[in-house]
Amino acid sequence: MTEKVEEYAAGLAKLAGAEGELNRVADELYQLGKTVESSDELRTTLSDRAIPASRRIGVLEDLLGATASPTTINLVSMLVGAGRGSQIGPISDDLLRQAAATRGQAVAEVRSAVALNDDQRDRLRSALSSATGMNIDVVVVVDPDILGGVVAQVGDTVFDGSVRTRLEKMKERLS
Repeated sequence: MTEKVEEYAAGLAKLAGAEGELNRVADELYQLGKTVESSDELRTTLSDRAIPASRRIGVLEDLLGATASPTTINLVSMLVGAGRGSQIGPISDDLLRQAAATRGQAVAEVRSAVALNDDQRDRLRSALSSATGMNIDVVVVVDPDILGGVVAQVGDTVFDGSVRTRLEKMKERLS
């Protein structure tokens, strides 16, 4: 299945690149993919072939919103039509990685309890670049379970600066 995910991501990258929208499409699909991954009901709906493809596409279009690129909407429609709607999460992850690689960057998925402003993203990008020795593209996922601070993942490396982890470490030291 991983090969298929990579093949679909590579195909989407070529199509979005040909439209001059690779970065925008990668970002929009990534956010959509995280939404799909967070809902078992949504994944089930997207993989249910008893539901007409037009309805499944409509659900995703609603999630993307009115500001989504027409290219993104067309590519999502293609994925649903090919029976890959429930795999949008893994496909979008790989597409984002491929888009970053074309810019000579690695992707850092950063989980934060709140959205980060541009200054915070820039400081985080700089710190992660220094720590990894790589040019980093920061993608922020708002995750209320973090409580505070951030958890960043670059490839297999995790940098955990969350309040939850700090509290757990403090609790261990006090025990």
